[in-house]
Amino acid sequence: MQKLLIVGCGDVARRTLPRLLGHYRVFALVRDPQQCAFWRDQGARPILADLDRAASLQRIGGLADVVLHFAPPSERSTADTRTRRLIAALTRGKSLPQRLIYISTSGVYGDCAGARIDETRPLRPATDRALRRVDAERQLRLFGSRHDVCVSILRAPGIYAADRLPVARLQQGVSLLRAEDDVFTNHIHADDLAMLTCAALRYGRANRCYNASDDSEMKMGDYFDLVADRFGLPRAPRISRGEARTQLSPLLLSFMSESRRLDNQRIRKELRAQLRYPQIADGVNAAWRERNP
Repeated sequence: MQKLLIVGCGDVARRTLPRLLGHYRVFALVRDPQQCAFWRDQGARPILADLDRAASLQRIGGLADVVLHFAPPSERSTADTRTRRLIAALTRGKSLPQRLIYISTSGVYGDCAGARIDETRPLRPATDRALRRVDAERQLRLFGSRHDVCVSILRAPGIYAADRLPVARLQQGVSLLRAEDDVFTNHIHADDLAMLTCAALRYGRANRCYNASDDSEMKMGDYFDLVADRFGLPRAPRISRGEARTQLSPLLLSFMSESRRLDNQRIRKELRAQLRYPQIADGVNAAWRERNP
């Protein structure tokens, strides 16, 4: 049985784990000692290490045949130093992984003025967080080509689930852009992203990127309205882009400055993906049923 190492043990990793057990011997890189018991109880073997401390990564060299890299970059620069340390640790082993799957972000494309785009779109990151993801992608693709490791990259947009909806923002009355100023956003349910990770393990091509998005084409305000209506909350007030510049946080404003519609045909054709929640409404309705049994 092949050994698989999970790096970045967050929500999507937890949703992916049940799909792996029985097919791989799973190891989980954990930096919080209190999380070790959870992963051990779930059937994985925890390895206490931290991507911010290179010395702690010595044990993972040569350990795994497959690596799932879910870990986000640190926020200290425009380079992903965590991915650099991971690659360095992997290359110090006597054997290298055969395959590596990385969860990136659709933010690497930057603003596309609402255009429908596929994976051939040139990367134009406009924020530091997107620059870090571009740096990670380039490092990993170079690692793959140099060492004959099959590296596949999933570019995920907004990840949502029953516990990852903008309910709190709606309750707080956060303002959104009026329709004429609004931007297209893209989404993927966390369970579908876990499924796509496993599909990439099986079918992902070397040095290949995939838009890990559902089929929806929806603007941000319409998404918030969908959640508000389903959960019986007031719809968010709408403001102009000029008003947004003075009223909203820089982080929220940055999300409102990029508009694109992701083409997901590559995950359909190459990864043979069958999404459980192809439309946002499917996932929001399922979330309402989960939270209101």
